[in-house]
Amino acid sequence: MKISFNHIKKLDWVMIVTAVLITAFGLTAIYSTGVAKGDFTNFQKQTIFFVAGLCAMVAISFFDYRIFRNNSYLIVTLYVICLLLLLGTFFLSPTIRGTNRWYRIGPLSLDPIEPAKIVLIILLAKYFSMRHMELYKLRHILISGVYVALMAGLVFLRPNLGGAIILTLVWIGILMVSGIKLKPFLVIALSFVVIAAFSWQFLLHDYQKGRVIAFLFPTDVLGSAWSQTQTKIAIGSGKIFGQGLAQGSQVQYGFLPEPHTDFVFSVIAQEWGLVGLFVFFSLYALLIWRILKMAVESELNFPRLFCVGIAVVFIVQFTINVGMNLGLLPVVGIYLPLVSYGGSGLIANYIALGIVQSMYVRKSANY
Repeated sequence: MKISFNHIKKLDWVMIVTAVLITAFGLTAIYSTGVAKGDFTNFQKQTIFFVAGLCAMVAISFFDYRIFRNNSYLIVTLYVICLLLLLGTFFLSPTIRGTNRWYRIGPLSLDPIEPAKIVLIILLAKYFSMRHMELYKLRHILISGVYVALMAGLVFLRPNLGGAIILTLVWIGILMVSGIKLKPFLVIALSFVVIAAFSWQFLLHDYQKGRVIAFLFPTDVLGSAWSQTQTKIAIGSGKIFGQGLAQGSQVQYGFLPEPHTDFVFSVIAQEWGLVGLFVFFSLYALLIWRILKMAVESELNFPRLFCVGIAVVFIVQFTINVGMNLGLLPVVGIYLPLVSYGGSGLIANYIALGIVQSMYVRKSANY
Protein backbone atom coordinates (compact mmCIF):
# COMPACT_ATOMS: atom_id res chain seq x y z
CA MET A 1 0.00 0.00 0.00
CA LYS A 2 1.55 3.28 -1.14
CA ILE A 3 0.67 6.22 1.09
CA SER A 4 1.36 9.70 -0.21
CA PHE A 5 -0.07 13.20 -0.28
CA ASN A 6 -0.31 12.83 -4.04
CA HIS A 7 -2.80 10.01 -3.49
CA ILE A 8 -4.87 12.19 -1.15
CA LYS A 9 -4.96 14.94 -3.79
CA LYS A 10 -6.23 12.45 -6.39
CA LEU A 11 -9.29 11.50 -4.34
CA ASP A 12 -12.68 12.64 -5.58
CA TRP A 13 -13.14 15.37 -2.99
CA VAL A 14 -16.49 16.40 -4.44
CA MET A 15 -17.80 12.92 -3.58
CA ILE A 16 -16.25 13.03 -0.10
CA VAL A 17 -17.58 16.47 0.82
CA THR A 18 -21.02 15.58 -0.55
CA ALA A 19 -21.18 12.37 1.52
CA VAL A 20 -20.10 14.26 4.65
CA LEU A 21 -22.79 16.92 4.14
CA ILE A 22 -25.45 14.24 3.65
CA THR A 23 -24.36 12.57 6.90
CA ALA A 24 -24.52 15.97 8.61
CA PHE A 25 -28.26 16.08 7.84
CA GLY A 26 -28.61 12.71 9.53
CA LEU A 27 -26.60 13.79 12.57
CA THR A 28 -28.80 16.87 13.09
CA ALA A 29 -31.93 14.69 12.91
CA ILE A 30 -30.50 12.16 15.38
CA TYR A 31 -29.50 15.02 17.67
CA SER A 32 -33.10 16.25 17.58
CA THR A 33 -34.41 12.84 18.64
CA GLY A 34 -31.93 13.00 21.52
CA VAL A 35 -33.38 16.33 22.62
CA ALA A 36 -36.86 14.80 22.60
CA LYS A 37 -35.75 11.89 24.79
CA GLY A 38 -33.19 13.73 26.86
CA ASP A 39 -30.67 11.09 25.79
CA PHE A 40 -27.87 11.78 23.32
CA THR A 41 -26.40 8.28 23.28
CA ASN A 42 -27.47 7.60 19.69
CA PHE A 43 -26.05 10.93 18.53
CA GLN A 44 -22.73 10.24 20.24
CA LYS A 45 -22.52 6.73 18.80
CA GLN A 46 -23.44 7.92 15.31
CA THR A 47 -20.74 10.58 15.47
CA ILE A 48 -18.19 7.90 16.33
CA PHE A 49 -19.51 5.68 13.52
CA PHE A 50 -19.22 8.61 11.13
CA VAL A 51 -15.58 9.29 12.03
CA ALA A 52 -14.80 5.56 11.79
CA GLY A 53 -16.52 5.32 8.40
CA LEU A 54 -14.73 8.37 7.05
CA CYS A 55 -11.36 6.99 8.15
CA ALA A 56 -12.22 3.59 6.65
CA MET A 57 -13.12 5.22 3.33
CA VAL A 58 -9.80 7.05 3.08
CA ALA A 59 -7.82 4.00 4.24
CA ILE A 60 -9.50 1.67 1.74
CA SER A 61 -8.80 4.12 -1.08
CA PHE A 62 -5.09 3.33 -0.61
CA PHE A 63 -5.69 -0.37 -1.32
CA ASP A 64 -5.65 -1.48 -4.94
CA TYR A 65 -9.17 -2.56 -5.90
CA ARG A 66 -7.66 -4.80 -8.59
CA ILE A 67 -6.99 -7.41 -5.91
CA PHE A 68 -10.70 -8.22 -6.25
CA ARG A 69 -10.72 -8.12 -10.03
CA ASN A 70 -7.76 -10.48 -10.27
CA ASN A 71 -8.49 -12.92 -7.44
CA SER A 72 -11.60 -15.07 -7.86
CA TYR A 73 -10.74 -17.22 -4.83
CA LEU A 74 -10.75 -14.18 -2.56
CA ILE A 75 -14.18 -13.12 -3.81
CA VAL A 76 -15.65 -16.61 -3.36
CA THR A 77 -14.15 -16.80 0.14
CA LEU A 78 -15.70 -13.48 1.12
CA TYR A 79 -19.03 -14.58 -0.36
CA VAL A 80 -19.02 -17.82 1.66
CA ILE A 81 -18.11 -15.90 4.83
CA CYS A 82 -21.08 -13.59 4.26
CA LEU A 83 -23.40 -16.57 3.77
CA LEU A 84 -22.14 -18.10 7.03
CA LEU A 85 -22.63 -14.81 8.86
CA LEU A 86 -26.20 -14.55 7.57
CA LEU A 87 -26.88 -18.17 8.46
CA GLY A 88 -25.38 -17.68 11.91
CA THR A 89 -27.94 -15.02 12.80
CA PHE A 90 -30.56 -17.78 13.11
CA PHE A 91 -28.57 -19.37 15.94
CA LEU A 92 -26.27 -16.74 17.47
CA SER A 93 -28.11 -13.42 17.30
CA PRO A 94 -30.69 -12.29 19.86
CA THR A 95 -34.34 -12.02 18.85
CA ILE A 96 -35.33 -8.37 18.67
CA ARG A 97 -38.92 -7.53 17.69
CA GLY A 98 -39.39 -11.01 16.31
CA THR A 99 -36.34 -10.91 14.03
CA ASN A 100 -32.79 -12.25 14.13
CA ARG A 101 -30.75 -9.70 12.21
CA TRP A 102 -27.89 -8.47 14.36
CA TYR A 103 -24.94 -9.90 16.21
CA ARG A 104 -24.38 -8.33 19.60
CA ILE A 105 -20.76 -7.40 20.26
CA GLY A 106 -20.73 -5.73 23.66
CA PRO A 107 -22.68 -2.47 23.35
CA LEU A 108 -22.55 -2.64 19.54
CA SER A 109 -24.54 -4.54 16.93
CA LEU A 110 -23.38 -5.92 13.57
CA ASP A 111 -25.80 -6.42 10.71
CA PRO A 112 -24.17 -8.92 8.30
CA ILE A 113 -26.30 -7.81 5.36
CA GLU A 114 -24.21 -4.64 5.07
CA PRO A 115 -20.90 -6.34 4.13
CA ALA A 116 -22.97 -8.88 2.16
CA LYS A 117 -24.24 -6.12 -0.16
CA ILE A 118 -20.71 -5.01 -1.00
CA VAL A 119 -19.41 -8.55 -1.47
CA LEU A 120 -22.34 -9.47 -3.71
CA ILE A 121 -21.71 -6.42 -5.90
CA ILE A 122 -18.02 -7.35 -6.15
CA LEU A 123 -18.93 -10.93 -7.10
CA LEU A 124 -21.47 -9.87 -9.74
CA ALA A 125 -19.08 -7.26 -11.16
CA LYS A 126 -16.38 -9.93 -11.44
CA TYR A 127 -18.74 -12.54 -12.93
CA PHE A 128 -20.26 -10.31 -15.61
CA SER A 129 -17.02 -8.48 -16.46
CA MET A 130 -15.54 -11.85 -17.44
CA ARG A 131 -18.59 -12.92 -19.46
CA HIS A 132 -20.02 -9.74 -20.95
CA MET A 133 -19.66 -11.14 -24.48
CA GLU A 134 -21.69 -14.24 -23.52
CA LEU A 135 -24.47 -12.63 -21.52
CA TYR A 136 -26.98 -13.74 -24.12
CA LYS A 137 -26.51 -17.27 -22.77
CA LEU A 138 -29.21 -18.09 -20.26
CA ARG A 139 -26.90 -20.13 -18.05
CA HIS A 140 -24.90 -17.06 -17.02
CA ILE A 141 -28.06 -15.30 -15.91
CA LEU A 142 -29.17 -18.39 -13.99
CA ILE A 143 -25.80 -18.91 -12.30
CA SER A 144 -25.61 -15.29 -11.21
CA GLY A 145 -29.22 -15.59 -10.04
CA VAL A 146 -28.26 -18.52 -7.82
CA TYR A 147 -25.56 -16.41 -6.14
CA VAL A 148 -28.15 -13.73 -5.45
CA ALA A 149 -30.92 -16.16 -4.43
CA LEU A 150 -28.78 -17.87 -1.78
CA MET A 151 -27.94 -14.58 -0.12
CA ALA A 152 -31.34 -12.94 -0.59
CA GLY A 153 -33.10 -16.09 0.64
CA LEU A 154 -31.18 -16.08 3.93
CA VAL A 155 -31.89 -12.36 4.34
CA PHE A 156 -35.60 -12.87 3.62
CA LEU A 157 -35.90 -15.65 6.19
CA ARG A 158 -34.34 -13.59 9.02
CA PRO A 159 -36.94 -12.00 8.25
CA ASN A 160 -35.79 -8.93 6.32
CA LEU A 161 -37.96 -8.33 3.27
CA GLY A 162 -36.40 -4.94 2.52
CA GLY A 163 -32.87 -6.34 2.47
CA ALA A 164 -33.88 -9.14 0.11
CA ILE A 165 -35.47 -6.58 -2.23
CA ILE A 166 -32.25 -4.52 -2.28
CA LEU A 167 -30.05 -7.52 -3.16
CA THR A 168 -32.42 -8.58 -5.93
CA LEU A 169 -32.61 -5.10 -7.46
CA VAL A 170 -28.82 -4.83 -7.40
CA TRP A 171 -28.68 -8.00 -9.51
CA ILE A 172 -31.27 -6.67 -11.95
CA GLY A 173 -29.51 -3.30 -12.20
CA ILE A 174 -26.14 -4.87 -13.01
CA LEU A 175 -27.81 -7.24 -15.49
CA MET A 176 -29.37 -4.33 -17.35
CA VAL A 177 -26.09 -2.43 -17.58
CA SER A 178 -24.29 -5.60 -18.66
CA GLY A 179 -26.53 -5.80 -21.72
CA ILE A 180 -29.20 -8.39 -20.96
CA LYS A 181 -31.52 -9.18 -23.86
CA LEU A 182 -35.23 -8.36 -23.73
CA LYS A 183 -36.52 -11.96 -23.70
CA PRO A 184 -34.53 -13.12 -20.63
CA PHE A 185 -35.45 -9.87 -18.86
CA LEU A 186 -39.18 -10.52 -19.44
CA VAL A 187 -38.76 -14.08 -18.15
CA ILE A 188 -37.12 -12.71 -14.99
CA ALA A 189 -39.89 -10.15 -14.54
CA LEU A 190 -42.58 -12.85 -14.88
CA SER A 191 -40.71 -15.06 -12.43
CA PHE A 192 -40.73 -12.30 -9.84
CA VAL A 193 -44.48 -11.88 -10.22
CA VAL A 194 -44.94 -15.59 -9.52
CA ILE A 195 -42.50 -15.49 -6.59
CA ALA A 196 -44.25 -12.44 -5.13
CA ALA A 197 -47.65 -14.14 -5.29
CA PHE A 198 -46.24 -17.31 -3.69
CA SER A 199 -44.47 -15.32 -0.97
CA TRP A 200 -47.63 -13.40 -0.11
CA GLN A 201 -49.59 -16.61 0.25
CA PHE A 202 -47.07 -18.77 2.10
CA LEU A 203 -43.94 -16.89 3.25
CA LEU A 204 -44.71 -13.36 4.42
CA HIS A 205 -45.37 -12.83 8.12
CA ASP A 206 -48.61 -11.28 9.27
CA TYR A 207 -46.93 -8.01 10.25
CA GLN A 208 -45.37 -7.76 6.77
CA LYS A 209 -48.75 -8.28 5.14
CA GLY A 210 -50.20 -5.75 7.57
CA ARG A 211 -47.76 -3.08 6.38
CA VAL A 212 -48.77 -3.63 2.76
CA ILE A 213 -52.48 -3.61 3.62
CA ALA A 214 -52.03 -0.46 5.71
CA PHE A 215 -50.34 1.17 2.71
CA LEU A 216 -53.11 0.18 0.29
CA PHE A 217 -55.98 0.83 2.72
CA PRO A 218 -54.78 3.38 5.33
CA THR A 219 -57.95 3.37 7.39
CA ASP A 220 -56.58 2.33 10.79
CA VAL A 221 -54.78 5.61 11.57
CA LEU A 222 -54.37 4.65 15.23
CA GLY A 223 -53.04 1.20 14.42
CA SER A 224 -51.29 -0.20 11.37
CA ALA A 225 -51.41 3.11 9.46
CA TRP A 226 -50.10 5.18 12.40
CA SER A 227 -46.50 5.42 11.18
CA GLN A 228 -47.23 6.76 7.72
CA THR A 229 -49.95 9.07 9.02
CA GLN A 230 -47.41 10.71 11.33
CA THR A 231 -44.74 10.94 8.63
CA LYS A 232 -47.14 12.78 6.34
CA ILE A 233 -48.02 15.20 9.14
CA ALA A 234 -44.34 15.78 9.90
CA ILE A 235 -43.38 16.37 6.27
CA GLY A 236 -46.34 18.64 5.58
CA SER A 237 -45.82 20.75 8.70
CA GLY A 238 -42.26 21.57 7.64
CA LYS A 239 -43.63 23.94 4.98
CA ILE A 240 -41.05 26.16 3.25
CA PHE A 241 -38.38 26.82 5.87
CA GLY A 242 -39.08 24.12 8.47
CA GLN A 243 -39.79 24.33 12.18
CA GLY A 244 -36.12 24.54 13.17
CA LEU A 245 -33.50 22.26 14.69
CA ALA A 246 -34.96 20.21 17.56
CA GLN A 247 -38.29 22.04 17.12
CA GLY A 248 -40.22 19.46 15.10
CA SER A 249 -43.49 18.80 16.89
CA GLN A 250 -43.95 15.19 15.77
CA VAL A 251 -40.49 14.27 17.08
CA GLN A 252 -40.40 16.34 20.27
CA TYR A 253 -43.84 15.13 21.38
CA GLY A 254 -43.14 11.51 20.51
CA PHE A 255 -45.69 11.04 17.73
CA LEU A 256 -43.21 9.96 15.04
CA PRO A 257 -42.09 6.31 15.44
CA GLU A 258 -38.45 5.32 14.80
CA PRO A 259 -37.46 8.92 13.98
CA HIS A 260 -33.74 8.09 14.00
CA THR A 261 -33.90 5.11 11.61
CA ASP A 262 -36.73 4.35 9.17
CA PHE A 263 -38.36 7.78 9.38
CA VAL A 264 -35.37 10.07 9.76
CA PHE A 265 -36.33 11.71 6.44
CA SER A 266 -39.52 13.00 8.05
CA VAL A 267 -37.46 14.61 10.81
CA ILE A 268 -35.31 16.38 8.22
CA ALA A 269 -38.40 17.50 6.27
CA GLN A 270 -40.15 18.90 9.34
CA GLU A 271 -37.11 20.72 10.72
CA TRP A 272 -35.57 22.01 7.47
CA GLY A 273 -38.66 22.41 5.32
CA LEU A 274 -38.84 22.49 1.53
CA VAL A 275 -35.66 24.57 1.25
CA GLY A 276 -33.70 22.06 3.30
CA LEU A 277 -35.11 19.16 1.29
CA PHE A 278 -34.04 20.84 -1.94
CA VAL A 279 -30.46 20.99 -0.63
CA PHE A 280 -30.70 17.42 0.67
CA PHE A 281 -32.00 16.04 -2.63
CA SER A 282 -29.40 18.01 -4.57
CA LEU A 283 -26.59 16.53 -2.47
CA TYR A 284 -27.88 13.00 -3.03
CA ALA A 285 -28.17 13.59 -6.76
CA LEU A 286 -24.61 14.93 -6.82
CA LEU A 287 -23.27 11.91 -4.91
CA ILE A 288 -24.94 9.42 -7.24
CA TRP A 289 -23.80 11.40 -10.27
CA ARG A 290 -20.18 11.23 -9.07
CA ILE A 291 -20.45 7.45 -8.64
CA LEU A 292 -22.01 6.98 -12.08
CA LYS A 293 -19.47 9.39 -13.59
CA MET A 294 -16.75 7.04 -12.38
CA ALA A 295 -18.63 4.15 -14.02
CA VAL A 296 -18.90 5.97 -17.34
CA GLU A 297 -15.26 7.07 -17.35
CA SER A 298 -13.92 3.62 -16.50
CA GLU A 299 -12.30 1.76 -19.37
CA LEU A 300 -12.76 -1.62 -17.67
CA ASN A 301 -15.95 -3.56 -17.02
CA PHE A 302 -15.21 -4.54 -13.41
CA PRO A 303 -15.03 -1.02 -11.92
CA ARG A 304 -17.87 0.09 -14.19
CA LEU A 305 -20.20 -2.65 -12.95
CA PHE A 306 -19.14 -2.22 -9.33
CA CYS A 307 -19.89 1.51 -9.41
CA VAL A 308 -23.26 0.82 -11.03
CA GLY A 309 -24.05 -1.70 -8.26
CA ILE A 310 -23.20 0.81 -5.52
CA ALA A 311 -25.24 3.49 -7.29
CA VAL A 312 -28.20 1.10 -7.48
CA VAL A 313 -28.00 0.47 -3.72
CA PHE A 314 -28.02 4.20 -2.96
CA ILE A 315 -30.76 4.99 -5.49
CA VAL A 316 -33.06 2.12 -4.48
CA GLN A 317 -32.66 2.60 -0.73
CA PHE A 318 -33.12 6.36 -1.04
CA THR A 319 -36.21 5.97 -3.24
CA ILE A 320 -37.86 3.31 -1.08
CA ASN A 321 -37.11 5.06 2.21
CA VAL A 322 -38.39 8.43 0.97
CA GLY A 323 -41.38 6.65 -0.59
CA MET A 324 -42.12 5.02 2.79
CA ASN A 325 -42.01 8.41 4.50
CA LEU A 326 -44.27 10.03 1.89
CA GLY A 327 -46.75 7.17 2.04
CA LEU A 328 -46.07 6.26 -1.58
CA LEU A 329 -44.63 2.85 -0.70
CA PRO A 330 -45.31 0.36 2.11
CA VAL A 331 -43.00 0.28 5.13
CA VAL A 332 -40.39 -2.44 4.53
CA GLY A 333 -37.67 -1.39 6.97
CA ILE A 334 -35.10 0.08 4.57
CA TYR A 335 -32.85 2.73 6.07
CA LEU A 336 -31.67 5.93 4.40
CA PRO A 337 -27.99 5.51 3.40
CA LEU A 338 -25.49 7.83 5.11
CA VAL A 339 -28.34 9.33 7.14
CA SER A 340 -30.22 6.82 9.33
CA TYR A 341 -28.80 5.76 12.67
CA GLY A 342 -26.76 2.56 12.62
CA GLY A 343 -23.05 1.80 12.65
CA SER A 344 -23.17 -1.21 10.33
CA GLY A 345 -24.95 0.69 7.58
CA LEU A 346 -23.04 3.97 7.90
CA ILE A 347 -19.59 2.38 7.99
CA ALA A 348 -20.49 0.01 5.14
CA ASN A 349 -21.67 2.97 3.04
CA TYR A 350 -18.33 4.71 3.51
CA ILE A 351 -16.41 1.49 2.83
CA ALA A 352 -18.27 1.16 -0.48
CA LEU A 353 -17.38 4.76 -1.31
CA GLY A 354 -13.79 3.95 -0.35
CA ILE A 355 -13.65 1.21 -2.98
CA VAL A 356 -15.07 3.66 -5.52
CA GLN A 357 -12.34 6.11 -4.49
CA SER A 358 -9.72 3.39 -5.02
CA MET A 359 -11.05 2.97 -8.55
CA TYR A 360 -11.13 6.74 -9.09
CA VAL A 361 -7.46 7.33 -8.25
CA ARG A 362 -6.38 4.32 -10.33
CA LYS A 363 -8.32 5.06 -13.49
CA SER A 364 -5.14 6.63 -14.87
CA ALA A 365 -2.95 4.15 -16.70
CA ASN A 366 0.09 5.76 -15.08
CA TYR A 367 -0.93 4.95 -11.53
